[in-house]
Amino acid sequence: MRIGVLTGGGDCPGLNAVIRGVVRKGVEVYEYEFTGFRDGWRGPLEGATLPLGIPEVRGILPRGGTVLGSSRTNPLKVADGIRKVKENLEKYQVDALIVIGGEDTLGVAATLHDNGVNVVGVPKTIDNDLNATDYTFGFDTAVNIATEAIDRLHTTAESHRRVLVIEVMGRHAGWIALHSGIAGGANVILIPEQRFDMDQVCAWVEQRFRINYAPIVVVAEGAMPVEGQMVLKDDTRDAFGHVRLSGIGEWLAHEIEARTGKEARTTVLGHIQRGGTPSAFDRWLATRFGLHAIDAVHDGDYGTMVALRGTDIVRVPLADATARIKTVEPALYSEFDVFFG
Repeated sequence: MRIGVLTGGGDCPGLNAVIRGVVRKGVEVYEYEFTGFRDGWRGPLEGATLPLGIPEVRGILPRGGTVLGSSRTNPLKVADGIRKVKENLEKYQVDALIVIGGEDTLGVAATLHDNGVNVVGVPKTIDNDLNATDYTFGFDTAVNIATEAIDRLHTTAESHRRVLVIEVMGRHAGWIALHSGIAGGANVILIPEQRFDMDQVCAWVEQRFRINYAPIVVVAEGAMPVEGQMVLKDDTRDAFGHVRLSGIGEWLAHEIEARTGKEARTTVLGHIQRGGTPSAFDRWLATRFGLHAIDAVHDGDYGTMVALRGTDIVRVPLADATARIKTVEPALYSEFDVFFG
């Protein structure tokens, strides 16, 4: 058999570990051959490939990003996109496709499976918002990076008696903000799932100053005030219809300063969260996902995604994994009320 592999959507730490796990076991145990498709769905759409074998995956375990490249190309938005993908898979004699990506990338994979393509999915997103899996790889690394940033910002906040606002990624789900905010000892954590009251935020800020500490505010890029809407970087949309976020941190700092009279500054972590070497946990999880993905191909269990449930790797239908996103439940968020302010 010849197996195709692609990585789509935003890059994240651990992608190379999945590729390595797939190829090592696929070649050494099952004697499969592999074709790497470049830049996400653009690869099978346009016939852009590269060699993928044991020599190509040596030394990539600790590397961030993806050796295959990635993009937000959406074949479903291209005229005859599905037909073109199927024709190129046939041209390169690809019997099955392992798709590593988030909600959008795996949504395309689910549609292709419905159209007769043999597909197995691997969940990837730093936002940890993919349904049907407890964790996605990339998330742990992003949380560790954000937590380290918060730790560093505490000291400069205290030195200047300033409010420091840290904007982290999280379009619809606040997992990074919540995990890093709690781990870093933030005094205010704002997530997309819970609209925030600006008066309450300012009360928490002033409460922190009253006990002679400088407040740290962690906000997910998709968080919104009760009276207001999502802050956009601009109105352009990608191939999956997503607008570009960023700006809620600056907006918050301006409002806090205007309402409290306290100096406020913003740090936007942006792509720093998803760049660089993966954490040990993400390397471990991504490797396991890769090994189990190639097992699913060997078993002919197509239309599935490998997922983490507890400490076990299981297979779930792609349709279940992409039906809805996984968000922070109100009960979990409220557990940490005691730390706000």
